[in-house]
Amino acid sequence: MKELLLEIGVEELPAIPFLRELPNINAKWQAVLEKYNIKSEFKFYYTPRRLVFFHEKFPLAQPDSVASFVGAPKQVALKDGAFTKAALSFANKCGIDESELKFKEIDGKEVLYYEKEVKGEPVAKVMGDMVEEFLKSLSFGKSMRWGNGEFEFIRPIRSFLCLLGDEVIKFNKFGVKSSNSTYPHRSVSYDKIKISSIKEYFEGSKSRGIVLEADEREKIILDEFEKISQKSGLKIEIDKELLAEVVAITEYPTALLGSFEEEFLEVPSEVIITSMKENQRYFPVFKDGKLANGFVVVSNAITKDYSLIIKGNEKVLRARLSDAMFFWQSDLKAEFSPEKLKNITYLKELGSIYEKELRELKVAKKLASNYDELLKKEAGEYGAKLERAVMLSKADLTTQMVYEFTELQGIMGAYYAKAKNEDENVVLAIKEQYLPDGEEAQCPSKVFSSVVALSNKLDTLMGLFSIGKIPSGTKDPYALRRAANGVIKIVLAHNLKFNVKEILEDIAKDYKKFDVEVLINFILDRLYTFFDANASIVKACIKSGEKDILELTKMIEALAKISSEPNFRENFSTFKRLANIIKDDKFSKVDESLFEIDAEKALNDAFKAVDKSLAYEPRLKALFALKPQIDEFFDKVMINVENEKVRNNRVAIIGQIYSEILKVADIKEISF
Repeated sequence: MKELLLEIGVEELPAIPFLRELPNINAKWQAVLEKYNIKSEFKFYYTPRRLVFFHEKFPLAQPDSVASFVGAPKQVALKDGAFTKAALSFANKCGIDESELKFKEIDGKEVLYYEKEVKGEPVAKVMGDMVEEFLKSLSFGKSMRWGNGEFEFIRPIRSFLCLLGDEVIKFNKFGVKSSNSTYPHRSVSYDKIKISSIKEYFEGSKSRGIVLEADEREKIILDEFEKISQKSGLKIEIDKELLAEVVAITEYPTALLGSFEEEFLEVPSEVIITSMKENQRYFPVFKDGKLANGFVVVSNAITKDYSLIIKGNEKVLRARLSDAMFFWQSDLKAEFSPEKLKNITYLKELGSIYEKELRELKVAKKLASNYDELLKKEAGEYGAKLERAVMLSKADLTTQMVYEFTELQGIMGAYYAKAKNEDENVVLAIKEQYLPDGEEAQCPSKVFSSVVALSNKLDTLMGLFSIGKIPSGTKDPYALRRAANGVIKIVLAHNLKFNVKEILEDIAKDYKKFDVEVLINFILDRLYTFFDANASIVKACIKSGEKDILELTKMIEALAKISSEPNFRENFSTFKRLANIIKDDKFSKVDESLFEIDAEKALNDAFKAVDKSLAYEPRLKALFALKPQIDEFFDKVMINVENEKVRNNRVAIIGQIYSEILKVADIKEISF
């Protein structure tokens, strides 16, 4: 066993695709090790120009192994005492003579069988193939070709450093020969530097301008952020995703504070912050809770004087902010209305964005009738305001600012609406119309905004389903699952009654005819992702027939809580048996005059005593508490008697219990 160091040198890796694949890298190298029958723990390091694997104990060769070959059954391999073509082919595959063919019983069948010892190859012989397989297993979405176009990877591969102990493992892959040399930081040198040992590689990395540990680079950045904050009195907004990007694109990070002219603060802060983060990977700074005219850039350069780097970044940002200022001032002078949306196509089959807004308005008015009191409490006479909010909701799509910063649609619309003195409810609704727009995103803050957001999502769902754009498998190009999740989240956030069947069937007449039941089920199916519960619990509640999302969630929460209790599974078998006896919900009313056995009366009386008006959880508990009486009923009462009236009456006794439970969940669907 010896130490192994493998460094794969590349041109600068783009951060975002690399970070997407980063969680898989260890597993993919491990998979290559396993394929080559090598057991060895390792550490992985990365910078934008190198992928590094270090093994403290690495075998000098693969272990010897036994290769097993299984062939055709005896009756196929042997005919009239002679080996068939199938047997001879097997012998050829194994590299043996016909006389060496033997049979072995496997799983009760005699089959051709041969095993041989395979000598392990020296690591030096297989390392190049291992590296090639590993690199080809990585998935970054897009790749580059270089040289004569023969090789393909996310960025050109420039070097392989591979040391087993102090010896170089030699191979040639991607047109690059392995060696004991590495490229230092570009600020140190553009030429390779020879490494005499693995120890020197690690101990001398910083002198070559390389901080190998990603966690250490992050700590350096955060420590320098803290120093800048203490010295300047500014608070740096630390975006975790942006921080991960900066860590991934630096080998020797240095945080620097730059500034821009205060006059640019006239532009909405979201524009400045977006321009900083998306275009330049700058971190915005704040003072007294407000955006300040400064920024922090993390440089990857190594120099004694960083002033030129700061000035260069200030110049780049100034140009971008000048454009943003021009867009902002020009948009404010222009008319802010939905008229121009008539010229923007939403989808060919669904017309323009303006037509989408008209459909959304119809949906919003119908939703508003369900939440009339809540809306009046928030916005007073809300009718005209609601119409204004919906019809202005997409107006910012025609502005220069949103054309440049598409991710700010809605946010910029709110700024423009406020500048035009629109009602505060209208402004807020425009700003929040796309919420929630992600797993962790907040919902609209008011019911008024929620109605606008719901109308947007529901029209998108109804429109796309009506023209057959239904998600299948993992494909969901129009993010319809996210839209459906958004509907559920909004409903739950504001405790809104939302009978998905009634609402969708009501608004369906404004769309091309399609099977609305498919969309209803699509939305209800999203509930499975909302609860940390057995999927069959969610299914059982959906099968109850309830279509109100708010009520369904209450049912699921109640049943999930009860089903998690220690004795539930033991007691549940009784109710599963009860449910299986009931073929449908068509049974007679219980006739107490037909009772012949005390257990019939006892169960019926116990059921009548259950308060059916209780909330879901106590009601279910009261029904499940009938277990002793149900067990006694099953023990002492025969249901399938000859007397039809008595038989039907006994089915009705347990049927009424099943029917009451069915109001919450179809317990036949529950499984563990």
